[in-house]
Amino acid sequence: MSHRLAVLISGSGTNLQAIIDAIQAGQLQAEVAVVLSNSATAGGLQRAIRAGIPTLTLDHRNYPDRSGFDQTMISELDRFQPDTVVLAGFMRILSTAFVRHYHGRLINIHPSLLPRHKGLHTHRRALEAGDSEHGCTVHFVTEELDGGPAIARARVPVLVNDDEEILSQRVQAREHDLYPRVLDWRAAGRLTLGPQGVLLDGKPITAEGIDIDQLPAGLSGSAGTDRI
Repeated sequence: MSHRLAVLISGSGTNLQAIIDAIQAGQLQAEVAVVLSNSATAGGLQRAIRAGIPTLTLDHRNYPDRSGFDQTMISELDRFQPDTVVLAGFMRILSTAFVRHYHGRLINIHPSLLPRHKGLHTHRRALEAGDSEHGCTVHFVTEELDGGPAIARARVPVLVNDDEEILSQRVQAREHDLYPRVLDWRAAGRLTLGPQGVLLDGKPITAEGIDIDQLPAGLSGSAGTDRI
C-alpha cells in the first residue's frame, strides 16, 4: 500500500507542486491523498485539482476558536488515513491537540537554518543579521513553534547583492529539492521519530539534522547514513 500524504497549504503551493512532480517522476514513492487549505483562494488548490488530488477547504474564520478549527481538520484529514501530514506553507499555528494527534507523523519545512530565525520574515532577518549563509530545514513538528527535531537542511550562501526577494528565490529552490527527498525517506519507512529523537535507518541523526549537501544524491541503502 502506498504511503499516503496529506498536504496542508495556505498559498500558491510551490512545495506541493515539487512533491507532485517528484511523485510523477518516480523520485518519491508516495501518493498525495488529500490537499487541505484554510483559504479558498489558495493557488495550490488548483495545482492539486490539475493533478487529480482531492481537496478540502476549511475557512478558519468560520470557527469560534483554534481548537474547534483544528478538531475539524483532524476529523476531515483522518478520513483519508494519512501516514504523514505535510505542512507546505500552511500559515496557521497548530493547537496542542492537533500536534499530539499526529505526533511522529507531522512534518514541516521552514525557510531558515533552524534554530536560527524561527517564525516569519526569515530572509529579511538573515540579511539584517549579516548571516553568511541561509537555507531551509525540514523538521518534525512539536508544540514549540519551529522547534521540533530537525531532520535535514539545505544551505545557500548569502551574497553581497542579495535582497529579500532574490534570497527567497534561492532558498525556495532548495526547498523544492529537499522536501520530496525527506518525504521519500519517510515513505520508505526509513525515517521515524522515537523517544531518542529522529532516526534514519534506525540510527540517530545530529541535533541540527542531516546536511543534504554532504550526502549522495540518492541517499540509497546505507551509504548516506555513514556520514550522519
